[in-house]
Amino acid sequence: MSKGRLEAFSDGVIAILITIMVLEFSVPHGADLAALSELTPIFLSYVLSFVFLGIYWNNHHHLLQVAKQVNGNVLWANLHLLFWLSLVPFVTGWMGENNFAQLPVALYGIVLWMSGFAYYILAQTLISLHGNDSLLATALGRKIKEITSLVCYTIAILFSFISTGISLAIYVFVACMWLVPDKRIERTLDR
Repeated sequence: MSKGRLEAFSDGVIAILITIMVLEFSVPHGADLAALSELTPIFLSYVLSFVFLGIYWNNHHHLLQVAKQVNGNVLWANLHLLFWLSLVPFVTGWMGENNFAQLPVALYGIVLWMSGFAYYILAQTLISLHGNDSLLATALGRKIKEITSLVCYTIAILFSFISTGISLAIYVFVACMWLVPDKRIERTLDR
């Protein structure tokens, strides 16, 4: 079956998630910098989550550029990914509103971990449909970035109960690791 509807639906969901996050901002009750400074944790949470959602949108687009078709299993794997991404606005708001407290930072990491795992499942499901010798399987290779991300998220979740600053630094590190679109797919398509 064609992949067009899957791409359009996923693009729409991710756009809505970003919109929901920005709508969570409340207008400050003052006209000075002190009133704005109270929003700093909320704004920083928003920026981090905006980057993560942008990364997923970008890499999802790249992943589907290599895919020739989808099936029911791919549709369900994609919905699984979108489910976890749909929780990003909630954990973002909770983390920002509570000034990066331990439990919200840990739950944020759990949602990131599950999103990363769901993306990994989606990629594996697409490889299963297209074959281990397909262009997609060749492009993704050993999936080192995906596995490294999951390991980093696990460490960050554990550290959230010791130092939320370390956890947040790890989340930023993973975002930086994925910030550039997946070159493995671009290189494969260019060949």
